[in-house]
Amino acid sequence: MPRAMNVVPNRGSRLLLALLPFLLIALIYVVGSAQRRADNPDDKLLPPVSEMVATSKRLATEPDRRSGDYVLWADTAASLQRLAFGLGIAAAVGLTLGLAIGLLPVAGAGFGTLVAVLSMIPPMAVLPVLFIVFGLGELSKVVLIVIGVTPTLVRDLSLEVQNMPREQLIKAQTLGASTWQVAIRVVLPQIMPRLIQGLRLMIGPAFLFLISAEAIASDVGLGYRIFLVRRYLSMDVILPYVVWITLLAYVFDYALVWFGRRAFPWAYARASH
Repeated sequence: MPRAMNVVPNRGSRLLLALLPFLLIALIYVVGSAQRRADNPDDKLLPPVSEMVATSKRLATEPDRRSGDYVLWADTAASLQRLAFGLGIAAAVGLTLGLAIGLLPVAGAGFGTLVAVLSMIPPMAVLPVLFIVFGLGELSKVVLIVIGVTPTLVRDLSLEVQNMPREQLIKAQTLGASTWQVAIRVVLPQIMPRLIQGLRLMIGPAFLFLISAEAIASDVGLGYRIFLVRRYLSMDVILPYVVWITLLAYVFDYALVWFGRRAFPWAYARASH
């Protein structure tokens, strides 16, 4: 009899096993919602699925009476724009500093400890400072994402550079490559897959920083909408928004994997062995 650790499910079984937890969660929710509504027809904590679908349809297809915007899409567009700017800046800064700190001993000695200390500061603790310094507009929300994501990316990428085989760097220098050529032609291509992996891991924290900032100071956005309707216990809005945010994060993750497999197939082929 094979050991459990050696049993590998086939493709159909993998799909079934992946769907099973979601089906169980959905079943538990439907039963719990029906029970609470049977006990209290005015219960708002666990609204029926049909009620959440109707509310989501209204937010997506009917313009708001005051602004004329389609609320769901306006909130999504505002949040995704902030998230894209924040993650884009964090990726650029993280890649540049991570490469420099990992490759140049002088940069590592000068900035390595600083980045390590900055990565320990809880980003939410500096949110009031950001609002004071940058105001309540878009900039403070983007800066919060950058502050929350960049130090971790820098540390991860610098360690990846330091763990590269030294033989590669020595051979490149032996062939006459300058420091700049080593960085661009040898090091950079090899740490790009790591950058994609780092961004995948930071999608969740980035959404957390974004929603927190929107909840405190914003007039549009996914986080703003959730905290706006919480006072009315509008779970038929809050729960679909949570599901929508989760779906967006999953799409981001899938897109990064798709891009990584096509841009750097050698890295994923090596990982599969």
